[in-house]
Amino acid sequence: MGFKLLELKLHTGFTTEELKEKIAKKLKIKDFSYTIEKQSLDARKKGNILWSLRVGVSSPALPGQEPLVPEKLTIPYKKQDKKVVVVGSGPAGFFAAYTLLKAGFDVTLLEQGPDVDTRLKDIISFECIGELNEKSNYAFGEGGAGTFSDGKLTSRTKTISRERAFIFNTYIKSGAPKEIAYLAHPHVGSDNLRKITKNLRNDFIENNGNFLFDTKVEEIDIKDKKIQAVETSRGKIHAHYFIFATGHSSYETYRMLMRKGVPFRVKPFAIGSRVEHSQELINQAQWGQPSLPGVKAAEYRLTFKKQDQLPVYSFCMCPGGRVVPTPAYKRTNIVNGMSNYQRNSPFANAAIVAGVHLNTILNRELEPLEALEWLQQLEEKFFGFSNSYAAPACKISDFLADKVSTTLHESSYPLDLVPADFNELLPVEIVASLKEGMKDFSRKLRGFEQGVMMGLESKTSSPVQAVRGRGGHSEGAENLYISGEGSGWAGGIVSSAADGIKAALDIINRL
Repeated sequence: MGFKLLELKLHTGFTTEELKEKIAKKLKIKDFSYTIEKQSLDARKKGNILWSLRVGVSSPALPGQEPLVPEKLTIPYKKQDKKVVVVGSGPAGFFAAYTLLKAGFDVTLLEQGPDVDTRLKDIISFECIGELNEKSNYAFGEGGAGTFSDGKLTSRTKTISRERAFIFNTYIKSGAPKEIAYLAHPHVGSDNLRKITKNLRNDFIENNGNFLFDTKVEEIDIKDKKIQAVETSRGKIHAHYFIFATGHSSYETYRMLMRKGVPFRVKPFAIGSRVEHSQELINQAQWGQPSLPGVKAAEYRLTFKKQDQLPVYSFCMCPGGRVVPTPAYKRTNIVNGMSNYQRNSPFANAAIVAGVHLNTILNRELEPLEALEWLQQLEEKFFGFSNSYAAPACKISDFLADKVSTTLHESSYPLDLVPADFNELLPVEIVASLKEGMKDFSRKLRGFEQGVMMGLESKTSSPVQAVRGRGGHSEGAENLYISGEGSGWAGGIVSSAADGIKAALDIINRL
């Protein structure tokens, strides 16, 4: 059996039969099997947008070349009497727990919120009446913040190929579409993620993992740089190792860890706002037409950098999605974006943010607790603007002209928009850079200035970072790992999950 890699171009609405015909014609063979290795959209020429495919073809008619087999993640199994407590059931926490369970450890996974079905009911209730449940919302609950997102599975990290393959294969076995294995920009959508999250939990429990909902960690019992137990709302739990993967919204947890001497440092992050456009406008700008067969919705990625300005960029673009209220705590006002797998909402949204380091804009060295306090005060300021979870908003064109909008476009946001002056809500350095960035984006993306900016986007990444020792454990405790987005070392579903896996592998290797 021979093998050959092919690079092909096909129209966006191609069928399986058309792909097979293209392969047969290119290689002049009839008997073959194939797998798509990579698929990405080539939209450089708006009049001729094509899919670029890398296809692996196997056939007895081809020369005897063996296909390359990617290196797999190895998880050695040995039945252990060692107990591990993992705090947080988002991608980092779940994959850390799942990896350790596969290695033979006694694993308990703690989640302060409820299961994903209860969480969905609480979110629907919040969007209807504006009453926030601090333990069950877009930030907290089974699956973490990523469960209610676009479900992007992209990552710029180059050193996690084995972890990435393990994560994708695990997702596919739990119901994710198989295309995530080869699409250049894979996503699963929030609707699929809710199903996948339940299937992952059931698999974890069936393999003797212990999964506790509605269990909040309130204190750690630490002695001689080693955690002995965690104090939870259900009582004390002892273990040999502890992994905290509580997401970047869990301010209470990080404050508790800092008070106990666990070291963190202040790091760069980003602040800005969500912008929303009609999806058809984005399609027209990117494709030159309102829709494209075989492609759900157009995306964009924009960056701006100029001397004496903070860098500005788009983040977490949600094509065919909606803007949602994502505060973790009462009397704070934050927004984010989400979309389902089909990306069929009439709206597109993205964060437009400026990269900042608080030490620079405040002109002094901050302690990590001060950085968390600064950010929470900004989130409270946005709530205080209307004393509600309604999102402060302004047309981009008015923002650039230093005007407050008197009327606003129809929006996907469920809790109303309130006309606002972002000059008064955001720090002056961020406002100045956002204006320069948005002017540049209006030149790059036709119609960008017609959108609406709304709310505070403060969760691109954590403003603090856990100080790690060799191997990844906390420098504050040799048996403590702080993983995922809240650690300041990862961002997004894939890199967070990979960070959790690395923590688990370090524990395994230590034994």
